[in-house]
Amino acid sequence: MAELATIARPYAEALFGVAEAGDTAAWSTLVTELAQVAALPEVLSVATSPKVSHAQVVELLLAAVKSPLKDTAEAKNLVQMLVANHRLALLPEIHAQFEELKNAKAGAADALIVSAYPLEGAQLTDLVASLERKFKCKLKPAVEIDKSLIGGVRVTVGDEVLDTSVRARLASMQVALTA
Repeated sequence: MAELATIARPYAEALFGVAEAGDTAAWSTLVTELAQVAALPEVLSVATSPKVSHAQVVELLLAAVKSPLKDTAEAKNLVQMLVANHRLALLPEIHAQFEELKNAKAGAADALIVSAYPLEGAQLTDLVASLERKFKCKLKPAVEIDKSLIGGVRVTVGDEVLDTSVRARLASMQVALTA
């Protein structure tokens, strides 16, 4: 996956440069929609078919998205470039890196909070507030449930993981006892 990230980075950075000159949120929506369409196996199958021209693939992709930006020259150029260079499969990674750039510019980050039990209301608000103090940025939380954690939470922000789950504590106790 590191190779895909390396190849996708220049595309994401260039796209973010274009988006900064206009409406970043609208461009984010467009990239999200394009990434969802490009991730479909049927679309990738059509895109790699020798019977379908590059122009037809570009039309298909742009017709599949709802964003009003799809009619701009920049959006058409992006899709044409990706299709012509056989980089359509990179769109989900370009989307991920674009979102990281957008969050970094806004001083925010995505936080994946995995909990053994549902987190709601004041409990989630308090947890997010303490995590924002720790990470020194605004967090956009997404909560998932994983009963195998037994208790506690595992938080992933960027490449940092904070694991305070009972399962992690038991695993560290096991290592300490068997060492």
